[in-house]
Amino acid sequence: MPIQVDVAVLGGGPGGYTAAIRAAQEGKKVAIVEQAKLGGTCLHQGCIPSKALLRSAEVYATLLHADTYGIKVDREAVKLDFAGVQERKEKTVDQLHRGLQQLMKKHGIEIIRGRGRIIGPSIFSPKSGSLAVELEDGEMESVVSRHLIVATGSRPRLLPGLEADGEQVLTSDDALRMETLPSSMLIAGGGVIGIEWASMLSDFGVSVTLVEAASRVLPGEDSDVSAAVSKALAARGVRILTGAALLPESLRKDGDGVSVAVRKGETEERLQAQRLLVSIGRQANVEGIGLENTDIAVQDGWIKVKPTLQTAEPHIYAIGDVTGGVQLAHAAAHEGIAAVEHLLGLAPHPAAPHRIPRCVYSRPETASVGYTEEQARAAGHDPITARIPFAAIAKAIVQGDPDGFVKVIADRGTQDLLGVHMVGAHVTELIAEASLAQFLDAAPWEVGASFHPHPSLSEGLGDAMLATLGKSLSF
Repeated sequence: MPIQVDVAVLGGGPGGYTAAIRAAQEGKKVAIVEQAKLGGTCLHQGCIPSKALLRSAEVYATLLHADTYGIKVDREAVKLDFAGVQERKEKTVDQLHRGLQQLMKKHGIEIIRGRGRIIGPSIFSPKSGSLAVELEDGEMESVVSRHLIVATGSRPRLLPGLEADGEQVLTSDDALRMETLPSSMLIAGGGVIGIEWASMLSDFGVSVTLVEAASRVLPGEDSDVSAAVSKALAARGVRILTGAALLPESLRKDGDGVSVAVRKGETEERLQAQRLLVSIGRQANVEGIGLENTDIAVQDGWIKVKPTLQTAEPHIYAIGDVTGGVQLAHAAAHEGIAAVEHLLGLAPHPAAPHRIPRCVYSRPETASVGYTEEQARAAGHDPITARIPFAAIAKAIVQGDPDGFVKVIADRGTQDLLGVHMVGAHVTELIAEASLAQFLDAAPWEVGASFHPHPSLSEGLGDAMLATLGKSLSF
């Protein structure tokens, strides 16, 4: 007999397990089908391991510059134990993985380890959406549910001719498994992943060259943010080429590393490095999951969904990276909750894509929510902007991190809060206040009038809100 549940979830990443928890909270019988480890890309190949490495890189860089805090350290005595760095990363991931497994037990969620495939109607279910699961031991299991949530995620996208070999040409997944650091790294792609790896590797002492096809790095962020990140990385020795295209057919690999030609305008140059990291985006995991047995549409490689997150088959939902929306763990988790609340007949709160916070955990960090200045104009607003440098904020000076700023964008006529963009230490912790402000439709004066403790970095956000009214108290 098949396993029968109310809600089946195909994929155990942040979107999938959050959806499962929400359904279990409402008394539903839930099963997650996951072929790898619970936690998905975020826990095992993305968010968590990369941030663990970034933290080690930050500590190492701080030690090398401890004299700026009045602490004398013999720089020659500061040694990087990269094996120890990797060991700490693995311990961090393992601890969170064990915690997640306990969370599933607490909520009575059944975890089925195997590769799931959607099958058509059967004697057990008149609708397509049942799952045939190939278990780890090769046996087959069937899962029948009233509702199915597809949360199969995504994987690194590659350029033809720049396929990863795991040794010299790497994806971000491969880079996380490096046993030793290369002397030099060429990074293809200046988005979030490329910037984080450029920051981390440069802090570890690796010579980094980054190539981005767009006119600036982090092209989806506010232009002021892009400029500040470029300046900070360049000051640490990272070479950044924008408006440049790698020529895959020119790739050469030998015992010394890799070389590839890059074209910028009419100029062509050959770049060399010990390794090449390709970070040009991600593609959905839609193959081999049985979509051909359904009416589900795939558009441009992504599962097409309605605003309710339903596919063309109303009882089948799709959430997270596989839909091609905002590819962030917290976005997937929010969609998981929304999908479950919709199938329960509740009224989930929709999330406008631009109101989902975006963070880059480089040094310095960046954090944004809402429209960029360019997007605000394109949406028909008359934006007024205010920018407070962290150099004017006492806590930033005390911490030794005065670089960066808070930029607030408001509508000149309505005073609606349109966007907040920050660059600096710990700004990924500050963005939640701006996100809440937009969620509650707070005006800049309301945020500025609320208490921000002194000294704290949050004063920069509060003062930038007041600055849109010409009432800054610090700059």
